[in-house]
Amino acid sequence: MSVQMASEEKMLVEMVRDLAREKVAPRAAEIDATGEFPWDMKELLAQQDIFAMPFPEEYGGLGSSELSILMVIEELAKACATTSLLLCVQQLGSLPILLAGTDEQKKRFIPRLATGEWLAAFALTEPGSGSDAGAMLTRAEKRGDTYVLNGMKHFITNAGVAHINTVFAVTGDKGTRSISAFVVEGDRPGFHMGKVEHKMGIRGSQTGELVFEDCEIPADNLLGKDGEGFKLALATLDRTRPGIAAQALGIAQGALDYATGYVKERKQFGKHIAEFQGLQFMLADMAMKIEAARLMVYSAASRAERGEPALGFISSASKCFASDVAMEVTTDAVQLLGGAGYTNDFPVERMMRDAKITQIYEGTNQIQRVVMARQLLKD
Repeated sequence: MSVQMASEEKMLVEMVRDLAREKVAPRAAEIDATGEFPWDMKELLAQQDIFAMPFPEEYGGLGSSELSILMVIEELAKACATTSLLLCVQQLGSLPILLAGTDEQKKRFIPRLATGEWLAAFALTEPGSGSDAGAMLTRAEKRGDTYVLNGMKHFITNAGVAHINTVFAVTGDKGTRSISAFVVEGDRPGFHMGKVEHKMGIRGSQTGELVFEDCEIPADNLLGKDGEGFKLALATLDRTRPGIAAQALGIAQGALDYATGYVKERKQFGKHIAEFQGLQFMLADMAMKIEAARLMVYSAASRAERGEPALGFISSASKCFASDVAMEVTTDAVQLLGGAGYTNDFPVERMMRDAKITQIYEGTNQIQRVVMARQLLKD
């Protein structure tokens, strides 16, 4: 497919490509090793207006196209998956406000998210409610002009660092039709951080629990109508899953690029190992899968840009396929480096660990296949 972007967006993607190579890549190993949230990378993206990309100009954003956002995520992920996730989650946590928020809510929250002054989080998952949102236990009880939240969210990206949290809670007794969505500011009394997870990959991204104990929030923080939160969550994920696909794509491309350079330099039996046909076939298969994934990811972007109503299939397909490819390609990259690939002296082992989460978060790839099958059967 041909890629159509405005000239200023092409310049932005090229700028991010250089930025990732010069500023992000040198930090990637240290971010992974320390497991500390990369505030310097957050400031870097804010200074370059990268956080402004998903937001309309009227609220201080750039109003960037879906394709350019995905391409920027891809470029950042080639260098550092954790840094690319900053943009992914900023969009994920704030999109419910854009989709269902009032003009007053958008004016209140979006400008500071667009500048990067504030970070966002998306709080749907619970210990007993991962793929099964109907098992959600967090409740929001209406008391006059406020809602009182009680419960806990689990595996939340940006937990404890986000200023704005889109939180889903049960407000009735009708299963998923009683789930509502709220904006919860990080400094609300009764809202605090729970356990911080120690993860295999994307180690610089802070993941943890959000705990609500009689946390009062104004009714004005309700997004959309009471009971429409589950529908809002699905609509959000339909739009943001291609971002995870782009992250997976970038991780895979970064691993291929590194492995290709390595085999051109490494010698065995008196010649560069790139001359061995068996390794050439591995590289060819890796590149072929990446190109197929890229076309699917870019197709998802163009279809979202056109406003197609049924994005569920292509959104799930792009995320599922690209993340499976990322896992395969990074595993092969480790193999191509041999014993060196298994050490943290080289980046491919980190890329392999980072790739794994793309098959899990924003819906496991098994759930993506359920979504795709339902769409096919419905059609």
